[in-house]
Amino acid sequence: MMDLILWRHAEAEDGFPDAARKLTEKGLNQANRISDWLRSKLPENTKVIVSPTHRTQQTVMALRSDFITEAAIGPGANAHDILAVADWPNYQGAVVIVGHQPTLGNVAGHLIPIIPAGLSVKKGSVWWIRSQKNGNGFEPVLHTVIYPEML
Repeated sequence: MMDLILWRHAEAEDGFPDAARKLTEKGLNQANRISDWLRSKLPENTKVIVSPTHRTQQTVMALRSDFITEAAIGPGANAHDILAVADWPNYQGAVVIVGHQPTLGNVAGHLIPIIPAGLSVKKGSVWWIRSQKNGNGFEPVLHTVIYPEML
């Protein structure tokens, strides 16, 4: 069984260049709230993979400092890029992907067909999708959706 946790970066300031944008004060608070919640739920051996942008790096630092930076999941990535980097559904354990919209919404829509195409994943939110054995293969199941404002 695999857990794929899609975490959109928290609120960031406007500006240029895009990759250098930093979290706002609200964004730092969002990252801390979600990190506190995740810390109590994630298995010890969770792999964390993060886009190289400053805002995603700041978001994940609220959770932990041992993570993998992967350019392939940066802005402009597609759902297949995310799934390949995460090794969905083959990885045995949990993988957190800290990335961007619209890519994360596209991943959720690709895995869970009842989710409309172009779904907008709210800043700072987590979409937890579990791969469960189903007869001949695996079936993605939406396990949890949580927003910073819910905590």
